[in-house]
Amino acid sequence: MRWIRLLSLSLALAGCGPAQAEVEDLPLADYVRVDKSERVLTLYSGGKPYRTYQGLQLGDAPQGHKRFEGDEKTPEGVYSIDYRNPQSAYYLSLHISYPNATDTQFARSRGRSPGGAIFIHGQPNWLPEGRLPGDWTDGCIALENNEIAELWQLVPDGTPIEITS
Repeated sequence: MRWIRLLSLSLALAGCGPAQAEVEDLPLADYVRVDKSERVLTLYSGGKPYRTYQGLQLGDAPQGHKRFEGDEKTPEGVYSIDYRNPQSAYYLSLHISYPNATDTQFARSRGRSPGGAIFIHGQPNWLPEGRLPGDWTDGCIALENNEIAELWQLVPDGTPIEITS
């Protein structure tokens, strides 16, 4: 009996105990909303918000819609989470379907690339703990590692994501 208590305590201290049970009790998201100005990501199920993540980190130039590769802006609009990358250079990543046809047409009409590889992800894998300060991505949305681990479980591929300014 003592070993069970020790195992439970070890799992709780490692972040694998109650947090895991808590996520298992939550519904899968059917909609994700990101408010860039408030730096908040909210998960919805059945039209109702049920989980919020604050303190998002964005691209180095967070104001305005992403237009071109290298502008370091985070896109705005309605996209979807279309695949996930467990082997990312950042702790887990969920790909956002940017650019759409409108984004591509706008950039190409100006002789530019719209860019791509926009993800919601955790912190860089080389960072042993904590989080980098400020905005540092090239247009992605960064969370703490424990938060992206939770999103990984709650946001299925195909989920719509709306990103607002």
